[in-house]
Amino acid sequence: MKLLLLLVPVLIGGIYGLAESQPKIQLLPKEDESLVEVRIDGELFTSFRYGEPLKKPVLWPVISANGAEITRHFPFKVKVGERQDHQHHVGIWFNYGDVNGLDFWNNSTARKDEKAPKYGTIVHESIERSQNGEESATLDTHSAWQDYQGNTLLREKTHYKFWLQGDTRIIDRRAELSALLDSVKLTDNKEGMFAIRLTTELELPNEKNEEKGANGDYLSSEGLSGGKVWGTRASWMKLEGEIEGKAVAIVIYDHPDNPGYPTHWHARGYGLFAANPLGQKVFSKGALALNYYLLKGEKASFQYRLAVFSHDPTVEEIENLAYQTKD
Repeated sequence: MKLLLLLVPVLIGGIYGLAESQPKIQLLPKEDESLVEVRIDGELFTSFRYGEPLKKPVLWPVISANGAEITRHFPFKVKVGERQDHQHHVGIWFNYGDVNGLDFWNNSTARKDEKAPKYGTIVHESIERSQNGEESATLDTHSAWQDYQGNTLLREKTHYKFWLQGDTRIIDRRAELSALLDSVKLTDNKEGMFAIRLTTELELPNEKNEEKGANGDYLSSEGLSGGKVWGTRASWMKLEGEIEGKAVAIVIYDHPDNPGYPTHWHARGYGLFAANPLGQKVFSKGALALNYYLLKGEKASFQYRLAVFSHDPTVEEIENLAYQTKD
């Protein structure tokens, strides 16, 4: 009997030890589906997705801590009343509209074959590192920016960090682009660069979409709101609203080391929310222009933070998550 009493605590302790050792933020690869799930306490936050039919790696869907799916369902799923335009707007992505004359932004399976030479594709090559954790999880990937014949212009090393502050879910994305050609030119272009496409409820309301539940509103670090934010410069931008009665807010932060800081915002009322540091001409009505060159072997880094709040945060809350140092 004494032996039994000694064994039971060990067994119970072992069970509880296993439960407690499970990481809070887990990356679960599913190679047969070409994705890596990001789960927080077992609940899906987002998935890293790559491969056909996508023309670039994306994060989709994106779900807040209170269970609101903030990204548009299309083209993966159909949601009644949701727009099915711009098939290239998928989840969260990073690309650009003019790289040596190739359009990486607008490429999708909706493009006709005869127009393929005009478009570029970002091809996922490998997952270099994946690490779970209690406070954060990280994912390192490699991809290639290619023309339609498979020639690589740029190689991208991407570092993702998924972490939490209270019930706020946060994604940090850092891209290092290396030029493989003698010269790679990112010509000043409206279509770029770090972007998310959001569901109907987070569109800015108008006569056509209010009946579908649209109730979103922008606020910039410069104090502008609504449609006035488009094309303006700011270090961060918030979009808040309600989805099925659940309050949510998305804040995108520009990093001080990024080219063109503070970025211009390609933030549209119909659900496209993008930071574009290189497309300055259209936003400034021709007063500015930024044509960005990389010579062979040169590198450029672009880093952004996207925070998903389960409430409408104050300016103080937003700025507490802004980049304070070079990290």
